[in-house]
Amino acid sequence: MPKNKDAVSRYRWIDERLRNKRLPKPTLENLIEYVSDKMDAAISTRTIQKDIQDMRQDPELNYMAPIVYDRSSRTYRYADDSFSISNIPIEEADLQGLEIAIGILEQFRSLPVVQQFEDAILKIAASLKMNREALQHKGLIKFTRTTQYKGAQFIPDIVDAIKNLEVIRIAYQSFDRNEPKEHWVEPYHLREYQHRFYLIGKSQQTRGGAVITFALDRVVNLWPTMKHFDEKNFDDASYFQHAIGITVHDGEPEKVVLSFSPRQGNYIKSQPIHSSQQVLTDNSKECRIALQVVINPELTMLLLSYGAQVKVMEPQHLADKLATEAKEMIKLYK
Repeated sequence: MPKNKDAVSRYRWIDERLRNKRLPKPTLENLIEYVSDKMDAAISTRTIQKDIQDMRQDPELNYMAPIVYDRSSRTYRYADDSFSISNIPIEEADLQGLEIAIGILEQFRSLPVVQQFEDAILKIAASLKMNREALQHKGLIKFTRTTQYKGAQFIPDIVDAIKNLEVIRIAYQSFDRNEPKEHWVEPYHLREYQHRFYLIGKSQQTRGGAVITFALDRVVNLWPTMKHFDEKNFDDASYFQHAIGITVHDGEPEKVVLSFSPRQGNYIKSQPIHSSQQVLTDNSKECRIALQVVINPELTMLLLSYGAQVKVMEPQHLADKLATEAKEMIKLYK
């Protein structure tokens, strides 16, 4: 894909100038002047030359633009007058990615940053819907329904509280309590995981001021407090660095060695479990990987989901835990 959004804009302006029938066919200098004016920046000769070459033959862009150069007039044109990079069909995977992105944006129309671009989002959504329905009618692709995020209505207030360093009061209904519990929370960070949003912050009711996680789908109500807290140096990347999922324990990360069947190993290699993943062995018998992670419920549930396609080699306490779970599962079917 293009290295940055400026490259995409340049391709679009080059395409527009080549298709403009009201102007003479452009020289290289004409293209440079036109693109520089549209971009409001000085674009170099080498950049435009490379852009033309990329539009012609870059396999990742896949424009394959039929741009020809007339030596006698020193001008450029499309060999096919009807060609435009805007006419390139969207592939199924691209449509699915847009579907997910638009679905998320539509969930959060109440956020100020989304409201600024609501008209553009609605136009893209309408165009996407037409493309999607055309593909589905042809039986080429089927999209699942966009997930509705329970608790999403609290996100605008939480975002404002995070920005303004304001303590919020929440009524939180955990699964192991009969009644909601009230927390006064210093909000630090919002995070999505497996179709749920989570608030990471410090409950002022906890001893020692530990950072804890609240699932938004279990927040019953939320109120402002008009109280503020000192800015905390919370780094979400460091906080979740060794975690799979949303649960972060105080314990140190451990080396986890997993042995997958060769077939499952192909999936694991193409979509790593964690950024620390390293392939130790990869042959016809097994695909063995190593992770450096904290042992949390999300990791356990993930490993259980692989069934007999994975064996925990290290650490022993994790292997024992999965073995116990497997034995309990067997009892259910006896």
